[in-house]
Amino acid sequence: MSITMDTTLASLVTNKRRVSALKSLGIVTVGDALTYYPFRVTEPVPLRAIREAAPGQQMAFAAVIRDMRVVPMNVRRGYRLEATVDDADFARSRRVPGGAARLTFFSYRKSYVDWVSMRLRAGTSVVVSGMPSEYMGQLQFTHPEILTVAPGSAGAGAGLEGYARGAASGNGAFAGSTDPYASVQSAYPPAAAASSGAALKYDADTVQEALTRVCRPRPVYHASSRISSEHIHETILGLLWMMGARTSSTPDGQLAGAGSAGIVAPTTDTIAVQNGEENSGTTAESGAEALSQSIPDVLPESVRKAKNLMHRAEAFLAIHDPASTTRFKEAIETLRYEEAFVSQTSLLKARSHAHKSAAHSCPLVTDSLRDQFIASLPFSLTAGQQQVIHDIAADLAHDWPMQRLLQGEVGSGKTVVALAAMLQAVDAGYQAVLVAPTQVLAEQHAETIGRMVEQLKPAIPVTLLTGGMKLAARRKALAAASSGEPGIIVATHAAFSKTFQAPHLALVVIDEQHRFGVEQRESLNAKTDDGTTPHLLVMTATPIPRTAAMTWFGDLDISWLTELPGGRKPIRTVVVNEADAATMGRMFAHIRARVDAGERAYIVCPRIDADDEGNEGGSGVSAAAGSARGRAAASGSSARTAAGGRATRAAADAIGIDDPYETFDENGETVACPPLHAVAEIADRLQKLPQFQGIRFATLTGRDKDDVKTQVMADFAGGETPILVSTTVIEVGVDVKQASCIVIFDADRYGLSQLHQLRGRVGRGGTNSWAFLISRAEPGSPAEQRLEVIHHSLDGAEIAQADLEFRGAGDVLGDAQSGGKSSLKLLRVVKDADMIADARTRAEQLLAADPELADEVQLAGAVLDFTRGNETFLTSS
Repeated sequence: MSITMDTTLASLVTNKRRVSALKSLGIVTVGDALTYYPFRVTEPVPLRAIREAAPGQQMAFAAVIRDMRVVPMNVRRGYRLEATVDDADFARSRRVPGGAARLTFFSYRKSYVDWVSMRLRAGTSVVVSGMPSEYMGQLQFTHPEILTVAPGSAGAGAGLEGYARGAASGNGAFAGSTDPYASVQSAYPPAAAASSGAALKYDADTVQEALTRVCRPRPVYHASSRISSEHIHETILGLLWMMGARTSSTPDGQLAGAGSAGIVAPTTDTIAVQNGEENSGTTAESGAEALSQSIPDVLPESVRKAKNLMHRAEAFLAIHDPASTTRFKEAIETLRYEEAFVSQTSLLKARSHAHKSAAHSCPLVTDSLRDQFIASLPFSLTAGQQQVIHDIAADLAHDWPMQRLLQGEVGSGKTVVALAAMLQAVDAGYQAVLVAPTQVLAEQHAETIGRMVEQLKPAIPVTLLTGGMKLAARRKALAAASSGEPGIIVATHAAFSKTFQAPHLALVVIDEQHRFGVEQRESLNAKTDDGTTPHLLVMTATPIPRTAAMTWFGDLDISWLTELPGGRKPIRTVVVNEADAATMGRMFAHIRARVDAGERAYIVCPRIDADDEGNEGGSGVSAAAGSARGRAAASGSSARTAAGGRATRAAADAIGIDDPYETFDENGETVACPPLHAVAEIADRLQKLPQFQGIRFATLTGRDKDDVKTQVMADFAGGETPILVSTTVIEVGVDVKQASCIVIFDADRYGLSQLHQLRGRVGRGGTNSWAFLISRAEPGSPAEQRLEVIHHSLDGAEIAQADLEFRGAGDVLGDAQSGGKSSLKLLRVVKDADMIADARTRAEQLLAADPELADEVQLAGAVLDFTRGNETFLTSS
């Protein structure tokens, strides 16, 4: 069976429970497994003789079992197994006297005790790794790692004199990048064979091999309650073995060579197919060749050599079975550069492709609608707005499609800029579509635009098209669009349906671009009957640092609106510990006072119901909350778990946290977190407080029907229900000028950029405004440090920069960086800026010589995979 990166684990791994556990982490194929990178590697375990042991300090040594006994525990159920070992020969190699120690195992399961007993028979040679302690005056290792060594195997007598050189100090055998075991010369006596030895399966053929394996640095993976880091590692090593790897990568840069540690063949209890198992004489060299054939390199050979990088197969091997921490870091750098190169090649190809397409030219005309509109505004445009409008006008005049990203803070006037662009398209006799992520936002845009253009001559038709419209109104809107009459269409996802036709479409404006996948945007591009591609303007209020924007949106021209219109006052941000009842009470009293003054207040919770299935506490909350956004609930996007799997639609609707920061212990296990607050729960609790007696509350979630959302927002804006308890569906586009307070529960579990977005919902009417961030974060914890950033800053770019540094590109760049199907798992937008710039330069040179990547088949495939898997980064293809 030929195994490739696309082979499914279900066809290889016989343990179906493990397959299911890996799937919950987003590991479905061999490629998923190899790119599930460890978050750290352990330090090498030092070699020490028993006489050199120090209680509480990890060590490894070779020894022989002298006796073993199993003792039933009378007071407690179960058994205690004790084995006595001595390391006389190993200690002699280190020039110290031999010693004895006790290995102790406890278990309630007789089957486990029998299995250990069978392995630790008297006379068996073993290699032990563990942490020593003292018990009743004797050195003891409790549940150490044990590798049994085959008796009388060729090479099993490889001696231990070499360990005395360079390792006798106990500082760790792997301090350098050379193999410390390659020079072993003296003899070590083979273990005596037990009577049933022929039936036993030993862990290693030689003492040298066993010591190498236990002393090597070990990768530690983010795990879960269903599968441990050790089992993840075991599975990945089994896959590498099946693909041809028989030894780890050696320090000289080759995939295999003398002195390398062997990768043990997986048992058939774990792996169904073992590639080449029938050929026990497979050489290290042929194994290396087989692995490189199964995992071909993506980077062009010239680039790899110029940057002195590893082969891709070699890098995977050095990450998952590192010979040294230095080797591990070199492999990470190799694959990090690969990600930079593939992503930049994708962006450059996308930009080149766009410039080859045809588009409707929309030049400015005398006494244009755009100029009429600007003159009619009751305020003056900021300098930034004037510059961006001018840049867009020049783009629209070209006969190739504009591709521009407009980034601006909440309230910076992006809608005015977009409307000016749409009026230029309408003036040229074409149609323009503004696509919003929610019905509430689409309705607000349609109302605002209709009001702004009602005085213009000739009259501009503004058509609203949403999925929640009644059939008659929807048919009327679709007919208006399909007529081709010049005008403005404001739509939700309905614009991506097959029934939507706009034959004279010249401009598409997408608000909050990260909500829409590349396939959806392409469906709009395909709407024109004459083969032209619409101009594209994508807008986002999500702050993106300039480095990140230049990195990920390199196929677009980028404009920033940094000036806010006059009259807006800074929002006062207060972090409140939920356990501080006195402060919570004062906060609620303050909100009541603002409501009595005619203002409004938002209360934001991450969940809809307190009893949503699978979301109660611990890793269940984190997994379901992974990136099952409240805004995904509003837009209908699928949810992804933090680890990369997919949550259910119920979880997507129920969780409003954009991308929670999961906390892991030192073994990669998810640390339990308290249950998230829910809309229904908080609304019920607050209405019972004396501070809110006589005040009407409303609730709003992603599960509500569109007409319900519209009515709830109308009642909130009108003051009938001045307090709105909601999920994050109010995060984008909701514009209620009377809103002056927002309370965000579980604020320590949100991304900083999402908190900044939510905070921007208040203070839009020029009144004093407050944002209260309710936290259960431990003092001094990373969560508390994150909240301090948002507490002290109103600068979106500064907050986004901090967000990137805290957790990577996640919230800033959309779902893919949360895990999911992203091809990018190692690249750091801020820290790797120089690497990205270098990759972009080399990618430009490569594409100049080979625009279609005809000579780089593997790179072309990786670019295609990247485009498909990272649609939130690429706004066109």
